[in-house]
Amino acid sequence: MSLRFFADHCIPESVVQSLRSAGHEVLRLKEYLPADSIDAGVIAKARELDAILLSLNGDFADIVNFPPAEYKGIITLQVENHPEILPGLLATLTKYLSDHDNMDHYTGKLLIAEVHRIRRR
Repeated sequence: MSLRFFADHCIPESVVQSLRSAGHEVLRLKEYLPADSIDAGVIAKARELDAILLSLNGDFADIVNFPPAEYKGIITLQVENHPEILPGLLATLTKYLSDHDNMDHYTGKLLIAEVHRIRRR
């Protein structure tokens, strides 16, 4: 089954292409909103598109401001200014996505993707 993502403006093209190559649908923020859109607008668009939000923005990991239960899912990539870890992080993420390929698995959850693990909240 294919997953549907809404990629924030900060998501590198390599991530988008990797997810698409794995058979997932990836919608880019720039196709729907200005790049400088506020976080509330970004996550509202993800909800409207019935997509899992994918972002490098750590603000989306704040469960008080963005309670996961209200969304189709949020995945934040923890690159922390170290782009060299992106290939390892992407390998961890794509493995997780292939093991959990149903949209319902992500509904109401925040996933924090790190190089060696995926944390769920």
